[in-house]
Amino acid sequence: MKQFLRKSFEASANGLVSFSRAFGHQAWLVFLFVFSAIAAIWQPTVALSQTQFNDIQGHWAQPCIEQLTQQQIIRGYPDGSFKPNAPVTRAEFSALLGKAFPDAAEVRSGGKFADVATNYWASAAISKAYQTGFLAGYPGGVFRPTQNIPRVQALVSLASGLKYVPVHSSKETLQRTFTDAEQIPQYSQDAIAAAIENQLVVNYPNVNTLNPNQLASRADVAAFLCQATQKAGLVPSQYIAKVGTPTANLTNEIRGVWLTNIDSDVLFSEANTTNALQRLKALNFNTIYPTIWNWGYTLYPSQVAERVIGTKARIATPLEEPFNPELGLQGRDLLQEIVEQGHQNDMRVIPWFEFGFMAPADSELAKRHPDWITQNRQGVKIWKEGSHDRVWLNPFQPEVQQFIQDLVVEIVSNYDIDGIQLDDHFGLPSELGYDPFTVQLYKQEHQGKSPPTDPKNAEWVRWRANKITNYLTQLFQAIKDRKPDVIISLSPNPQRFSYDFFLADWATWERRGFVEELVIQIYRDNFSTFTSELDQPEVKTARSHIPVAIGILSGLKNKPIPLSQIQRQVEAVRQREFAGVSFFFYETLWNKASETPQQRQAAFQALFPMPAKPFEIVDN
Repeated sequence: MKQFLRKSFEASANGLVSFSRAFGHQAWLVFLFVFSAIAAIWQPTVALSQTQFNDIQGHWAQPCIEQLTQQQIIRGYPDGSFKPNAPVTRAEFSALLGKAFPDAAEVRSGGKFADVATNYWASAAISKAYQTGFLAGYPGGVFRPTQNIPRVQALVSLASGLKYVPVHSSKETLQRTFTDAEQIPQYSQDAIAAAIENQLVVNYPNVNTLNPNQLASRADVAAFLCQATQKAGLVPSQYIAKVGTPTANLTNEIRGVWLTNIDSDVLFSEANTTNALQRLKALNFNTIYPTIWNWGYTLYPSQVAERVIGTKARIATPLEEPFNPELGLQGRDLLQEIVEQGHQNDMRVIPWFEFGFMAPADSELAKRHPDWITQNRQGVKIWKEGSHDRVWLNPFQPEVQQFIQDLVVEIVSNYDIDGIQLDDHFGLPSELGYDPFTVQLYKQEHQGKSPPTDPKNAEWVRWRANKITNYLTQLFQAIKDRKPDVIISLSPNPQRFSYDFFLADWATWERRGFVEELVIQIYRDNFSTFTSELDQPEVKTARSHIPVAIGILSGLKNKPIPLSQIQRQVEAVRQREFAGVSFFFYETLWNKASETPQQRQAAFQALFPMPAKPFEIVDN
């Protein structure tokens, strides 16, 4: 998955489309008439392209206001002003909700109120806000459209419409976050707590004071909407309310990073590797996951690889010209260097078996062992990963299983590593598995019946997934027989995708005790999607057994991730008391980013101000 995401972004000018799960919005509400001066607040007669206002220069909400104006969610006044301190009526707020969330699903019918005439300028918006669960009326069937909305109501509306529910005790969250928590109305406490956990609450100038009953200003509402619609980095982080997480007192937390040989030179010389590990140590990272198996080759001197592939090790990729298989590895044992230096810097070293059963279609491995490669129902062996042609070794073939096991056991036997990490490539794309060997194996176990033609057939998916589970059982035992203290770490996709698309049933693996550390790749720009993955039942179950950390995307070659998004996601992980985080990947921590390296490193220093140790594996 990490490799797939990186290459997909390189291949597509539109960026990541398959796995980010971030959805755009398209306006649905059109106002035909403006009947009052109140309506003009949101529908002025100014050019649609206007984003500069004469009264917000240097204002704390300026970037947010300008972005929402550019997207035609809010408007200014005909005189070129925005009036950031003016109040907002319930009718105006309804109109804004319709523009900010045009695709919100209806959760109830109705929405007609005695004090909202059918021809009222905001009638449709009010009905929509009610039907989608954002707003409700008052006793007596009235809506009070011209009433100015308090801050607490605006926040409750957003939390309710976005279906946010608090993870922790609401009272505790409010008391830890605000100095005026006692002023928050009882009816709103759960919603406000959920809004805090999802970082919707913006308090200016004092982040610790909610002022719940104060009227919401136009700047307040703009800031709330920026946070709710995932406009990362537009609201100054010092005004975004967060639960009082005692980060300075964290003594146990996984703080990891993946080290790649793609789009990064961190592994290409001993000096680069040394400098990188020292920098990570200074910023209180404690775990590294260096790639040691990708592009069909090992990145350490391997007798197994030499026997099967013909080459002991290589670090170059086909992106390099001229292509030299040993570039960066001549006279080096890269893995030994990383183990020694990592331990000297008090970091765990867990080699990452990145490609798993996957290999480039033109690799020496694929050329030497064409009989090891599986195929789809049409007999096609090529599997596209971004712009690259891949093939997959058949995980059901004994020869393939032995090869992978020999590689892993070789690493475990020859190096003083803390663990070995498998990821989403320790599986098989669900459209594959129609090679003659697998078809015959299926027939033997199904009274001669051929596999279903539908690769998504539930029984066919389950049969193949079970075979991979059985192989992991064998591999786990082989590792433990050789070195019992080496942990088996896994960095998969969320369970539904992992199982449906890669036949990797990690929830079962974890329940059976074959996974001792879980680092789930949740590479999502949309914060709501990100947090929903954190709260899945299988994730909660795994957390009750083993350390579970979250993989966070810190950037890709052509996709910088803003610091605000990284900080927000780390905060959400900590609020839910996960075992820690790991970032994909090293080079994007500070080098391939929109901020300067100094700004990025300062931010990570703030995230990890004191050293911490990873959670230890406890035998149950």
